[in-house]
Amino acid sequence: MEDADREDRHAEAADALRRLLVGRIVAAGALPDPAWRAAFERVPRHLFVPEYFSPRPGGYERLAGDDPDPQERARWLTGAYEDVPLVTRVQDGRLISSSSQPSLMASMAGALRVSEGLTVLEIGAGTGYNAALLAHRLGDDAVTTVDLDPVITEAARAHLAAAGAAPAVVTGDGALGHRGRAPYDRIVATCELPSVPVGWLRQCRPGGLILAPFASGLILLTVTGPDRAEGRFLRTAAYFVPLRGTAAAHRPPEEGTEGAPGVVRRSGTPPRILEDGLFRFLLTLQAGPLEIGWDSGDRGVALTAPDGSSARADRNGTVLAAGPRDLWAIAEGAYELWQRTSRPARDRYGLSVRDGRQWTWLDDPDGPHTWAVPPA
Repeated sequence: MEDADREDRHAEAADALRRLLVGRIVAAGALPDPAWRAAFERVPRHLFVPEYFSPRPGGYERLAGDDPDPQERARWLTGAYEDVPLVTRVQDGRLISSSSQPSLMASMAGALRVSEGLTVLEIGAGTGYNAALLAHRLGDDAVTTVDLDPVITEAARAHLAAAGAAPAVVTGDGALGHRGRAPYDRIVATCELPSVPVGWLRQCRPGGLILAPFASGLILLTVTGPDRAEGRFLRTAAYFVPLRGTAAAHRPPEEGTEGAPGVVRRSGTPPRILEDGLFRFLLTLQAGPLEIGWDSGDRGVALTAPDGSSARADRNGTVLAAGPRDLWAIAEGAYELWQRTSRPARDRYGLSVRDGRQWTWLDDPDGPHTWAVPPA
C-alpha cells in the first residue's frame, strides 16, 4: 500500500510539472495546434530520461529516478520537466546523445505541418521522446525513427514501451535514411547536418518536407524531385549533436593544405562581433563549422576549423592567421556583408539542392550571396 501511495504521488507530481511546462511553452507562443498541445500534455518526458547528466565544473552530475535519496529523486523529476536540453549519454567526456529542449521541439513540431495520414521519418532516435510525441499525433504506424547506435535504439524502445507507444525503431545509418518504409511525407532530423543526404530526397514524396538542424539554424526544405529541394531557415537558433554515419562527414582537406605558416596583420573587424549569434550564423554558412574560443583577459577571439585553419584576433586589431584558409579574412568579409544587408535574421537565408550541388544563400538562391556546401 505504501508503494502504491508513493507511485500515485509520483504520478501526480509528474502531471503537475508537465502541465506547468506546457503552460510555459504555450505562453511563449508555441503549440497553437490543439493536437500537438495534447501530445505534449500526455506524453510523460520523465519516462524517457530515467537518468540524465547535469553539467558541472569538471564533468557531469548524474540525476536518476532510481536514486535512493528521495530529495535527489525529486530533483531528477523536476529537472525532467524544465524547458532545457538534457544530456542523456556521455562517452569519454563527450556528449553523445541528449533530449532536446521541449520548447524547441514544439517549434519544430509546428514547422512540420503534419496532419493525419502523413508518415514521418525521424533521424536520431535519442531517448525516443520525440518519436513518442509524433506517434501520439499521427499514430504508431506513421512514425519511423532511426539511430546508428544500438544502445540508443534499445533504450528508446524500452522508454517508448513504458510510455505505451510503439513506432518503428530502426538501428541503422540515419545519414542513409531508411528505405524499408519509404516514401515519407516528412523527414525530421534531431542532429546537425554537414550537408543534406541525397538519400533523404529520394525517400521523401514530392512536395514533402525535410526539417533539419544546419549551421546552428533549422532549415525547412520542400522536396521537388529525387535530387532537388529548396527552402529557408526558421528564425530560431538550434544547437544539436552532429549527425553520425557513413554519409555524415565532409571530405577531408586535400593533401598539401595543412601547415601553412602564420601571418600577422591588422584588422578593423572587432572580435566582439563573434558574440552575436546572427553574425556567427552567417560566418558559419560561409566558413563551415568553427570552434570559437575567448580570451577573457583582452576579449580576444580564436577561431579553428576542421581543415587546420586557425585565426586569433585581439581587441587591438592584431590578427594571427594560419593554415590553408585565412579565417579572419572570411570573418571580415562576412562582417562587411552583414552590415551592408542590415544584419539579416535567419529566415532571410536558405539552402538549395539541385542535381548534385548544394549551397546556402541570402535572400535569393540565384542571387549574388551564395556559399557552396561541401559534399559529404
